[in-house]
Amino acid sequence: MDKTIYTKAYSDLVGRLKKARNQARFNQKDAAKKLNRSQSYISKIESGQLRLDVIQLKEIARVYKKSLDFFIE
Repeated sequence: MDKTIYTKAYSDLVGRLKKARNQARFNQKDAAKKLNRSQSYISKIESGQLRLDVIQLKEIARVYKKSLDFFIE
């Protein structure tokens, strides 16, 4: 069984995360600061090395000013 982090659906989510960050006009360092995280946290999420849970996604959506639907369509 494939791990969730390597599925097409998760890859699509990662793409939407990058798109939302760029639309918010944040670089990884800006996003990390807004989220009280390190830049490497953002990098690991966007490279698929770190799997998000729904609480983390909700926090990111709030900072990027996107609905949760944007990420999971």
